Amino acid sequence: MQKTALLSVSDKSGLVPFARALVETHGYRLLSTGGTAKLLEKEQIAVTEVSEYTGFPEMMEGRVKSLHPKIHGGLLARRDKSDHMSAAAEHGIDMIDLVVVNLYPFESTVAKPDVSFNTAIENIDIGGPSMLRSAAKNHASVTVVVDSTDYNRVLEVMDQPKLLAKLRRKLALKVFKRTASYDDAIASYLENQIVEEPDLVSISGIPSDLSIDLPQAQALRYGENPHQHAALYGSFFDCFEQHQGKDLSFNNIIDISAATYLIGEFQKPTVAILKHTNPCGVASADNLVTAWEQAYETDKQAPFGGIIVVNQTIDADLASIISQIFCEVIIAPEFTPAARDIFSKKKNLRLMTTKGSLPKESMREVRSVVGGALLQDRDGMPDRPSDWKVVTSRQPSAEEMRAMTFGWSVVKHVKSNAIVYAGCERTLGVGAGQMSRVDSSKIAVWKAGEANISLTGSVVCSDAFFPFADGLIAAADAGAVAAIQPGGSMRDDAVIQAANERDMTMIFTGKRHFKH
Repeated sequence: MQKTALLSVSDKSGLVPFARALVETHGYRLLSTGGTAKLLEKEQIAVTEVSEYTGFPEMMEGRVKSLHPKIHGGLLARRDKSDHMSAAAEHGIDMIDLVVVNLYPFESTVAKPDVSFNTAIENIDIGGPSMLRSAAKNHASVTVVVDSTDYNRVLEVMDQPKLLAKLRRKLALKVFKRTASYDDAIASYLENQIVEEPDLVSISGIPSDLSIDLPQAQALRYGENPHQHAALYGSFFDCFEQHQGKDLSFNNIIDISAATYLIGEFQKPTVAILKHTNPCGVASADNLVTAWEQAYETDKQAPFGGIIVVNQTIDADLASIISQIFCEVIIAPEFTPAARDIFSKKKNLRLMTTKGSLPKESMREVRSVVGGALLQDRDGMPDRPSDWKVVTSRQPSAEEMRAMTFGWSVVKHVKSNAIVYAGCERTLGVGAGQMSRVDSSKIAVWKAGEANISLTGSVVCSDAFFPFADGLIAAADAGAVAAIQPGGSMRDDAVIQAANERDMTMIFTGKRHFKH
């Protein structure tokens, strides 16, 4: 008996040669709908419209076409049950042996910034998921394809029953994963539209239920340590392109993300050097070479094996300088051919270029915890100096204000307790991740001393408030003449008094940038 395939796809890539092979090599009869049928007819591939087969016309702008017993009966009938087959014969239902369906592009439609609610609703596929689920449920007899990359896999085993049976189970699993993620995308979109009902979703847009379904982008050699298994999921490589070097490691990927968020703070030519996600040197200047010299001067030890990120094209001059040290990854919008040639001599060095703006999902952070996950907005909202308040007797000079603005953009990317000593558009010393803020300040002062950098006239930036005056006093003793911090401590008055006694100027931003 001739086998039947039903083809109905939105993404028609690769469909024509697949359909032709089904007909000419494997003797299938094809059923199809709408635009898919028109494409096959245009390519002179024999096809029968679903409406002709069912005897029921497409209607309601195509909303009703495949939702019919002759379709779903042909998909769901158990070939090993005589009553199923008798019922099918009685009602003129032919068996459908292969289904190829991909869904209306709902996710890409709602990703458009100007999409209307009605357009989003019209891109919710109903018949497609129904056919896919029917076929996947009966995968013992029906081959179901939801991904065009599987066309060749199906053709390769079409005449090998045992291999085809194994493939059918894998393809069925793929279907249920796809329909689950599709439904989740629809639910998430609708939930975000119902902001006027606080019981369903908060005004902030944080969903009441969290589902994460991401395709594997790359298997990794290991996780943070060699004994930990790991893989990368999602659209990371839609944001970055790797041009040379070893495959990215788990830690590389985390560092690249941190570096990307940091460099996004700056418009002028800027270089940032990071190690274990912490910036150890950052500088802005009129050109990247000067910015590199000032960033590297902050800490010449930590960059070994670190990450370098810049916000402009790297040319041969900068490449020649950077190539003198060992680093794991260099990220830039672009590299000149001459720079690429210089870096090519370091076979293990990973060169990465950025692709456009960050996707909207990067604006949220998810962290696993015991029994679940935490979700929050990323700390990416820009700070407005116009909202800041000078709380000391002395007002900051223009140069001090520039230094504090720069340092405040850096300190939010340093692990707490974070202290950054800054000059005019450059870091002078960085202290990160200590159990007390005073300890972080001591480390930053020590690092500056190791680099022979004077902190006299510097500004000190603290990601959270000084709980006691001792932290500010230590900064003043190191040479700081200005301080920027969120404020909000019970002992703010004591800290302000200490600043006034030392003729320091101090700003309260009113916003904490704690990075746990």
